Amino acid sequence: MSMNIEIRADGAHISGYVNATEKMSRPVITRHGRVVEVIEPRAFAGAIARAGNITLTVDHDDGHVYAETRDGTLELHEDSIGLHADVLIRDENIIALARSGKIRGWSFGMYNVQDTLEPRAEDLPLRRIQTLDLDHVTLVVNKQPVYAATSVEVRADGEVELETRSCEADVRVRGSAPAAPIFDNSGYHARVSALNH
Repeated sequence: MSMNIEIRADGAHISGYVNATEKMSRPVITRHGRVVEVIEPRAFAGAIARAGNITLTVDHDDGHVYAETRDGTLELHEDSIGLHADVLIRDENIIALARSGKIRGWSFGMYNVQDTLEPRAEDLPLRRIQTLDLDHVTLVVNKQPVYAATSVEVRADGEVELETRSCEADVRVRGSAPAAPIFDNSGYHARVSALNH
């Protein structure tokens, strides 16, 4: 999979797959313990249909929103591969990062997850995610897009659990000096669990 970045007069147009459905993750720490997970087809389509507005941030920092579905600067849809995003970024700092090839991939935050757990004799249990709600999608710049088996989990005061997932990307930049692909995307990988607030 790849992330395509095109610099135009009106800003940076970034498109690509945020997550591939039916693709097994690396081991992740969840409320079920250590598992491998798969997001099932149609889970993202349902989340998009239910969402009032989905925002785009950088590195999961909700202090600044760079695009959103409400104003059309972020468009999301699920197809036969997975969750696809098209985004228009007008922020000069993010455009400069895009131009220099420093955007490493995508990530997203999910909550209200409905899942099943399948025990596997020779391997970690398989967590199948049937439905979820999307909190946000994010561009990965300063964080590692791939989180290994150890994940960070933060919980407090019965808040809604927000889980984040990352996808590394083969990044291609158009409209400036081409950036060499910096990641071979083998699907989405595991990551960080955090709270919504």
